[in-house]
Amino acid sequence: MPTLYRQFETQAQIDAQYNPAIQLADPTQPARHYAQRSGDARTQLPCTLGVPYGPTLVETLDIFSADRPNAPVFVFLHGGYWRAFSSKDFSCVALGLQPLGITTVVVNYALCPHVTVDEITRQVRAAVAWTFRNVGAYGGDPSRIALGGHSAGAHLAAMCLQTPWDAAYSLPQDPVAAALLVSGIYDIAPLRYSYLQPMIQLDQGMVARNSPAFGVRPSATPVWTTWGGEETPEFERQAHLFHDAWQAAGNQGELSALPGANHYIGIHGFERPDSGLSQWLARQLRA
Repeated sequence: MPTLYRQFETQAQIDAQYNPAIQLADPTQPARHYAQRSGDARTQLPCTLGVPYGPTLVETLDIFSADRPNAPVFVFLHGGYWRAFSSKDFSCVALGLQPLGITTVVVNYALCPHVTVDEITRQVRAAVAWTFRNVGAYGGDPSRIALGGHSAGAHLAAMCLQTPWDAAYSLPQDPVAAALLVSGIYDIAPLRYSYLQPMIQLDQGMVARNSPAFGVRPSATPVWTTWGGEETPEFERQAHLFHDAWQAAGNQGELSALPGANHYIGIHGFERPDSGLSQWLARQLRA
C-alpha cells in the first residue's frame, strides 16, 4: 500500500499521532481549564484588551502589563490547529509571568477556513511587528521581546523566526530576544491527510510555504524547542526536526521535553512563576 506521509498509510494512523484529544478521557477538560484560568488572569492582572494591530476586526491583541516601567515582553501565539480558540482563551499565560515583571502580549488572529494558513502567518507577523513599534506605550521594553507559542502557535512562532524583518518591516533583522516553542508542528505535510484537512484546506504550495523546519535562516535568537513527555512520537519527532534544522543553520537552540506533560498541560507552566517555562523566559529576558 502506498504511504500518505513517511510510514503512515491511512488517515487513522496520522490522526492517532496528530489528534491529541484521542488520548483524553474528557476531551473538553483542557478548554475548560484554559477558560477558567484565563478569566482569573483578566480579573486579577492589569490588562488592556482588544488592541487593534491590523485592519480587520479579529486582528487584535491583549496586553497584560507588568508592574514596572520598561518591562521585558513575551508575545504568545495560541494553538488550536489554526481553526479554534482566540486570544481570550489564553490570557492564562500571563499568570506566571506578570509576577516576574514580564509584560505578556496574547495575539488574536483569524481562523481557518475563513482564512488560509498563509493569511494567519501574515497576521501574526504583523502583530509581532506592531508590538516592537508600540509596546513602549504600554510600559514594555522593545529591546527585550521574546516570542512563543503552543501547538499551532509554536508553528506560527517558528514562521515568525524566518521573517525578513528588515526588508519586510524595517525592523532589525533579528529583533526577537528569545523564542519558546511548545508542542509545535514544523512540517505540516501530514495534516493534509488528517481529520483537520476539511477545515484547514492545505495544498502543496501552502505546505511548502508554511513548514518552518525547511525555511530556517541564520538567526541570533536563542530558541528552546520543547514538547510534552507524554505526547505521541510524532510530536517528539517534529521537535527534533526543527531543532536540528535550527542548529544546522548555525543558530543557538535547546531541546528537551516537559516531563509528564500531555499536549494540553505543557503550557500550564506559564501560569506559575516558578515553572521551567517561566524561569527560562525570565533568564533570557533578564527579568
